[in-house]
Amino acid sequence: MSIHSADTNKSPGLTSGTMLVIATVVGGGMFSLPIAMAGVWFSGATVILILVAIMMLLTGLMLVEVNLHFEPGASFNTFTTELLGKKWNIVVGIAFGFVLYILTYAYISGSSAVLTQTILKYTGVALPIKAAVVIVACLVAAIVWYSSLWVGRITTILIFGKFIAFFATFSGLVAHVEIANLLDSASVAIPGTKYLPYVLMTLPFCIISFGFHGNVPSLVKLYGKTKFRFITRSIIIGTIFAVLLYIFWLGVTMGNISRANFSPIIAKGGNIDVFVEAIGGVMSGKTMDLILTFFGNFAVASSLLAATLGLFDYIADLLNFKNDSAGRFKTAVVTYLPPAVVCFFFPNGFVYAIGYAGLAFTIWSVILPPFLVKASRKRYSDSDTIYRSPCNSAVLNLVIVCGAIVYLTVILDVFGWLPAFK
Repeated sequence: MSIHSADTNKSPGLTSGTMLVIATVVGGGMFSLPIAMAGVWFSGATVILILVAIMMLLTGLMLVEVNLHFEPGASFNTFTTELLGKKWNIVVGIAFGFVLYILTYAYISGSSAVLTQTILKYTGVALPIKAAVVIVACLVAAIVWYSSLWVGRITTILIFGKFIAFFATFSGLVAHVEIANLLDSASVAIPGTKYLPYVLMTLPFCIISFGFHGNVPSLVKLYGKTKFRFITRSIIIGTIFAVLLYIFWLGVTMGNISRANFSPIIAKGGNIDVFVEAIGGVMSGKTMDLILTFFGNFAVASSLLAATLGLFDYIADLLNFKNDSAGRFKTAVVTYLPPAVVCFFFPNGFVYAIGYAGLAFTIWSVILPPFLVKASRKRYSDSDTIYRSPCNSAVLNLVIVCGAIVYLTVILDVFGWLPAFK
């Protein structure tokens, strides 16, 4: 999806920004949510998602306030250096690169798993997962190397296909929802079951599921400073849409697969192919099965292209590679080779990678924004502020504390010190 700065001839409407936010946050990563939320189950997951969505919405609006003090086109590198100094900028730069690399790995892993499952299902040929990794990595690298315009066009097609397939699939699953499964009633619950111990491990997955923050500079560039209300409305509508979609998604999955039956899915690595297969088990008919497979392929493919284009552009800018064939080839190698090599040896790390991405993503999407707002409010007077986010000092400090808790949670999870639902 190409982003053009606002001009006097053609001004984009609210739909453009809203679709950018939705396309960024709703992707293959949503497949990790039911698995990550299996410990707290539907009721707990709904509450956590709403609270995290509110926090991520506030930090997004904080970034809008900060970004509007700079010219359209300015990004994290510019306003972090200006307001917080070079040391902060180095930390944010490392976190930014880490998130994009690990998401690239996650979506290569997910795409490869879905590809092997699809080929086996419809041709009977068992494609080795490592071969699928090579095919997926080379294919997406070729598309991005050839033209960013191609990426925009293909991603747009994939996004529309993804949502058509999503509602075609899961509106059909609504009829199969069992309230006993959804509420984890005594008849289906695991004996002596507990929910509270698993709350903390859900946070990194929830944080990454509302990760539109990297696109705030793109929204400012899209609309310019005068249409800042379009920027804030895009973020608000996109966030509300995402949280409602996630709750619906959890409802139809957890209503069809009992909490006890999530254990085998998690034991198999929790990758997308295993999850799609489990959902397919509760559906009848070849048409529904085809739509579900179609959705799985489109969801991870659109996420893979969207996430990796951001990394591709970041690498090109960081290493000063030219925008010609040779330069784009070098950028493609640096972008895709490292995650593809890791994925070749560790192909089933989709869910784990999404969780680890939350470690670095927390830095620049939760912890950084309140610090930027504090610095900008010290530097700029109210008369110089185009938009002020609805966050006073107490809210800013609360968000910093929440960010620190999430950051600590991921570290504890890395060392295996958090209870995990298995």
